[in-house]
Amino acid sequence: MNQDIRQRLPAAYLSIDEATKASGFTMASDIDTCSLLKTLAASKRGGRFLELGTGTGLSTSWILDGMDAHSTLVSIDNDARFLEIAQSQLGGDSRLSLVHTDGEAWVNANLNEKYDYIFADTWHGKYLLLDEVLNMLNPGAFYIIDDMLPQPNWPEGHDLKALKLIDDLDSRTDLTVTKQVWATGIILAVKV
Repeated sequence: MNQDIRQRLPAAYLSIDEATKASGFTMASDIDTCSLLKTLAASKRGGRFLELGTGTGLSTSWILDGMDAHSTLVSIDNDARFLEIAQSQLGGDSRLSLVHTDGEAWVNANLNEKYDYIFADTWHGKYLLLDEVLNMLNPGAFYIIDDMLPQPNWPEGHDLKALKLIDDLDSRTDLTVTKQVWATGIILAVKV
C-alpha cells in the first residue's frame, strides 16, 4: 500500500482489516468506497448517520473518521460474530451505536427516524424496504450504495436485481442520482 494512503487510514482500519481477513468475511467495502464515505461524511457537520450492514466495521471506521464530534452513527448488522470485530475496535467511540438486529425488524421499528446520511450496504435499504429507508432521509441527505457493478460473489440472477434497483432509483422524483462506474460501482443520491 502506498505510504501516502496509509497515513490517511482511520486509526482502527488496519486492525479491523486484519481481523476481517482472519474471520473469513468477504463482503467488506473496498478502500476507494470507504474513502468516499469519509469525504461525504465530512460534509454533514452535526449529522445523523445510518449504516445498514456493519459487517466487521471497515466502512464504519471511515465514516467515523469523516464525522465531527457532534455527529452520531447508528450501524446495524445481523451477524454477531462480525459485529464483535467492529465492537472491539470501534465500540469506545461515543458517537457510535452498534446494533445487533435483523435489518427488516430494525427498519420497521424506526420508520419515523430521519438521517442526513445513509449507507445501505446490505439487502435492507437497498433491495428490500427501499421506500421505507429512503423516507428516512432528511432533505439534502445522502443515500449511498456500492457493489452495483458485477461482483465475483454475486449469485446467479443478482445482476437483474441490481438493474431493477437502478431503474427504481432513476424513476424517483425525490432523489437526484449519480451512478459512478468506479470502485465497485457506487450510486450516490441526494434527497430533494
